[in-house]
Amino acid sequence: MSSIELTSSQKTILRSLVDLYTQQEQAVKGEDIAEEVDRNAGTIRNQMQSLKALQLVEGVPGPKGGYKPTTNAFEALEIQQLDSAAEIPILHEGEEVADVNVQEIDLTSVHHPDLCRAEIHLRGSIKDFHEGDRVTVGPTPLSKLVIEGTLDGKDDTSNVLILKIVSMEAPAEEPAH
Repeated sequence: MSSIELTSSQKTILRSLVDLYTQQEQAVKGEDIAEEVDRNAGTIRNQMQSLKALQLVEGVPGPKGGYKPTTNAFEALEIQQLDSAAEIPILHEGEEVADVNVQEIDLTSVHHPDLCRAEIHLRGSIKDFHEGDRVTVGPTPLSKLVIEGTLDGKDDTSNVLILKIVSMEAPAEEPAH
């Protein structure tokens, strides 16, 4: 599929739909998306019409109805659909955050001796994270990497936390004899 150019508003709404749908495993009501992205429910309904036209969203009629993301939605947001993604914990001010999973960790500026940053791509809501908050990510499944840092910024549209790294540890493997 060719890449679809979405507005930041469309991306934010679509990402919220995907995250809520993944958590609930059922159609998501427009009001729930509106609450998550802090927008009017009417705005959400209008945006859903354009997202339906782009074949990124399906409408589900009935009392348990709402919206469901299509496979194209995951592709448009560059989200891998896994049957059982590895759970990588994230702690916010020392408390584990439920319904949030780390999707990707990008280490940026690791060559800089004083300023090391990590971009943490998440599935789930990041609205409760604020600049200066203490965040711990990991351990990751394979390397058992744990990153601790303070939140230096965030990208709500792409669901990315930017951490100023305080410490990064991965236990070294014992050499085989």
